[in-house]
Amino acid sequence: MINLNKKSESIMLVRTYGSAVFGIDATTITIEVNIANGVNFCMVGLPDKAVQESQQRIKAALKNNGLNYPGKEITVNMAPADIRKEGSTFDLAIAIGILAASEQIQSDKLSDYLLLGELSLDGTLHPLKGILPIAMQAKKEGYKGIVLPKTNESEAAIVDGIDILGMENLSDVIEFINGTKVFTPHRINIESFFEQHDLDEVDFKDVKGQTAIKRAFEIAAAGGHNVILIGPPGAGKSMLAKRLSTILPPMSTEEALETTKIHSVAGKITSKGLIVQRPFRKPHHTISDVALVGGGSYPQPGEISLAHNGVLFLDELPEYKRQVLEVMRQPLEDRTVTVSRAKFSIDYPAGFMLIAAMNPCPCGYFNHPEKECVCPPGTVQRYLNKISGPLLDRIDLHVEVTPVSFDELTYEVPSECSKTIRERVIEARKIQILRYQNSKTHCNAQMQRREQLSYCAISEEGKTLLKNAMDRLGLSARAYDRILKVARTIADLEGSEKIGLPHLSEAIQLRSLDRETWAG
Repeated sequence: MINLNKKSESIMLVRTYGSAVFGIDATTITIEVNIANGVNFCMVGLPDKAVQESQQRIKAALKNNGLNYPGKEITVNMAPADIRKEGSTFDLAIAIGILAASEQIQSDKLSDYLLLGELSLDGTLHPLKGILPIAMQAKKEGYKGIVLPKTNESEAAIVDGIDILGMENLSDVIEFINGTKVFTPHRINIESFFEQHDLDEVDFKDVKGQTAIKRAFEIAAAGGHNVILIGPPGAGKSMLAKRLSTILPPMSTEEALETTKIHSVAGKITSKGLIVQRPFRKPHHTISDVALVGGGSYPQPGEISLAHNGVLFLDELPEYKRQVLEVMRQPLEDRTVTVSRAKFSIDYPAGFMLIAAMNPCPCGYFNHPEKECVCPPGTVQRYLNKISGPLLDRIDLHVEVTPVSFDELTYEVPSECSKTIRERVIEARKIQILRYQNSKTHCNAQMQRREQLSYCAISEEGKTLLKNAMDRLGLSARAYDRILKVARTIADLEGSEKIGLPHLSEAIQLRSLDRETWAG
């Protein structure tokens, strides 16, 4: 039996530890380096091309730092062997394993730390993606700390209770392992991120007029509802959408960690570390379905996952490819995306608010109060038909945006600011937090059928009103559910326990852009 990390005749076997990210979760990878008589290099354990190429990077890095690359038979095994290893994350762990197995450095600390980093040819450590889920998993498994590139230390230090040691290069790592230099673990205070967060670069007080749209956005923010805006060019659709995130409730620590985790996997974390502002994603209409929902040969989160706990804004909605829009239908309902391959499947969170904007026709002036539409007969309907009924049903609020008049533009009295609107939204969300405290639901838009029966009871007059609206607008059963959820949110904003006729009426008015209405 071989005694690990100790010499046995002419064979030396050492174990180091790295990590691989699958979806948004990490798996610890054990890297076994065995040096024996002979001249060969062999790497096993399903390494991809980038991992296999690490031999050349490691060989150059060792020589350029005055270290010896053993001219013997080197076998590197990466376990579990049935999981594909991707990327350059394992360079540092393999290099340290080779040095320890050839007795050039000590090996006492290797079982206590994860070693992460891509090596350049001069031994510099390059930053990596997916550090946050790796740090969370390392803490869960009881590792003492993580040795990683200096650039990634702020992101990893979000996880409390584990030593994060940022290193500039291979020489620093060797000095730490040999104990010839003391490195202080990087520490951060998570609460300071929320205290220093400056909320609003934009504000609703800058928006002139559009009172009805602001009201619709307040309802949407209070209940987490999806919104579609339809109106002519220059009416302010994009400007209003950009300001929605300023009235959403502040992120909780749990939401911030979850959002940061997704952005970490996608490699979109800045040096600030924790993301405390709700994401606002605005992909171009030329985006592919894979880029939107996630996936690819090496699966990555898509735009809808990067918008998790925030806002996904799709401007010029009919210009998106039909296939791209249709793949959103399941995530809008389930708040998660499952990317399936032959040998594995990955789940990405997708709990986002969808804000869509569109012109009423190709020229943009159909039903405009002043300008005439120049589209040929039938063009308007074909344009609107680009958006399917099932997708439209999943959007709670349909809001018509009208042009702002000259008088409204020049009105000197300031509009209501985002902070004031946000305070009302927070109060409504507090009611919902209390209401759904014993379920997985967080806001009214996520309400399940059973919860809807409990919290959305309406009077006989309300049922009559809703029946007439469904008959006139040709609404589906899903649209019926949406109206009740929106009415529940409106009642919450008023602090009302019951849904009244005014709440239902306002919710029905916010479905005025259903397909039958457009066609009429």
